[in-house]
Parts: sequence; C-alpha cells; structure tokens
Amino acid sequence: MVRKMLWSLGGILLAAVLLVGGFLLYVTLTDYKPKPTEPVAVANNPERMLRSGDPFAITTFNIGYAGLDQNEDFFMDGGTHSRSSSKEQTLTNLNGIGSFLTNTNSGIILIQEVDVKSSRSYDVNEVDALQAVLPDYGLSYADNYKVPWVPVPLLHPMGHVHGGIMTLSKYKSTAATRFDLPGKEKWPRQQFDLDRAFIENRIPVENGKELVLVNLHLSAFDKGGSIRKQQLQFLGEYIAQEAKKGNYLILGGDWNHSLPGTDPKAFQTTQDWPEWLQPFPQSFKPKGFEWAVDKNTPSVRTVDVPYREGVNFRAVIDGFLVSPNVEIVKVKGHDLKHEFSDHNPVTAEFRLK
Repeated sequence: MVRKMLWSLGGILLAAVLLVGGFLLYVTLTDYKPKPTEPVAVANNPERMLRSGDPFAITTFNIGYAGLDQNEDFFMDGGTHSRSSSKEQTLTNLNGIGSFLTNTNSGIILIQEVDVKSSRSYDVNEVDALQAVLPDYGLSYADNYKVPWVPVPLLHPMGHVHGGIMTLSKYKSTAATRFDLPGKEKWPRQQFDLDRAFIENRIPVENGKELVLVNLHLSAFDKGGSIRKQQLQFLGEYIAQEAKKGNYLILGGDWNHSLPGTDPKAFQTTQDWPEWLQPFPQSFKPKGFEWAVDKNTPSVRTVDVPYREGVNFRAVIDGFLVSPNVEIVKVKGHDLKHEFSDHNPVTAEFRLK
C-alpha cells in the first residue's frame, strides 16, 4: 500500500516536472528576440512638413493597457491583480483615453503600454481603436512585450501578452526605427518580461534639418537599477551621435525615474517612497539639453492599492528631454486623477529654433 502511494506520488511529481520543464522549453524557444534595430512601418503617413519657429504640441501618455484605472492595483507593485477588471471597463478606459487625446489637439502623441492582443486587456486591439478615433495621424508601432503566457500570479495569471509603444504624428516621417534597449533579466525571468525599446521617428523640417523624435519606456522593476543604468548609457551615446549632426532632438515618454526638477515629497501621501522608484542620476547630463516637466502635477501613482487622493505615493516620471536648439514654450501635466490609467498624461509645447 505504501509502495503504491509512493509510486503515485512519484508519478505526480514527475508529471509536474515534465509540465513545468516543457512549458519553460516552449517559452524559451518562442522567446521574442528583436534585432538591435528594426524598421517600423508608418501607416497613414501625412505630407505635412514641420516648420522651424512654429509652435507645436506633443503629449505623452502611458495608458496602462487601458486596465490600470483608478480602481485597480497591480501585482508587480504589491497588489493582487494582473488584468483589467473586465472587457467593458477596458473599453470604457480606452474611450476616455481616446477622447482626452482628441481634445488635446497635439501634433504628436507618444503612447506607452498599448496592447494589440493580450489577456490582460481582454484581447481588445487598442492600437486599432486609437487609430480609429485619431484618423488624422500617421502611426508608428513597435512591440516591446510579446509573451505566449505569463503564468503569474499563479491563481490569476496575466496570460498571453502582445503590446508595445506607439507614436502618432500629424507631420511626415521619412523613417521610423525600433531601437532595442540593452539590459536583460536572467533566464527564465526575461522570458516573461518586457523587451524594452524606443521608437525613433525622423521628421523633416523645412530648413533642411530633421526633428529626431524618440518615444521611450524604460525599465522599472530591475533590482538595484542595473538595467536602467545600461539603458541610460545607451541613450546618452545615442544622443551624442545625433547631437553632432545638428538635428533637433526630443525624447519623451515614461522614464521610470523621478525626473530632474521634480520632488515626489510635494504630493501628499501616506505611503513610503517605493523601492522601484529611483531619482534620475545626476551623471546623465547631455550638454545643453533641458527637461520639459511639470513639477506640480504627478504623472504616476503607486498601484499596490486602488487610487485614493492623499494615500498613494505619486511622482513625476513622464516628460521630455530636448536639445539646446528646441525651445520649451510651456509644459502641462493633466491631473486626470488616474481615472483611466495609473499614469497622468503630459503635454508640452515646443518651438524649433
């Protein structure tokens, strides 16, 4: 009897090992491995030319896959959820995001965490949905999260994920490129993590120069920030190369650092400074570059608990870094109270000198 029970237990353990091993083999063999640089198609590319001296606005918005509205938490930040609460809520959030972006009348829109087909957003194609409500924009999209199945949290797994970053522009792009960012987690964690990247759009200016536009989303949860250091070093080298050409540079998006000139302590909270959030390193100082941020409006909240005014820790991690030949006219963070996303959008107005 005992021997029979041991054989049964051994069989169960062997089956479990084979199942887990087979799954890890599958996700390893199917792991998304982008090249260092890849061309990105520009759909609906407009003919409008950007002119020096004319003001234009850019909005950046991490939409949290239209699933991290004010009533949600997220397991990676200490919460319990890994998906939007429902498909209906996903569509409600997406409609609110689309309506807001339409009303900004921005010439360029930078979006992060937009899904194509993911369990966490109930397979809603958010790229198509946003393109439909913003038909006057050219669209560049690049993957940065493509995993057949994320098995955590165990009881309510995130599931399959296919999402990325998206740039919308009313100005003509002569080229768009996906740049893979360095720094990877160890196996097998990397097989379930994002492949961080940025989209570069090259936008011609009437004076013969180019606006080099970068839409980025840096790492957040790497322990010790070692991956973020590699990414910033890569960005610094990229900026130096482009600056030598005399072009205009605007880098915007979710930097996942407390940005220079801002202080999270300015925002009321009952929570401690979260471990994942690091101050932006002072060593990163491209010569003559300036930050376009709104220090008075938080752009992100902690998502270990749903949003409650004065409770969640908040900070400014979304904004723009611009070259010396770009004038910052004004910057405004939009305090949407995190109604549709854990982030608030930021709009800046620029003028090319």
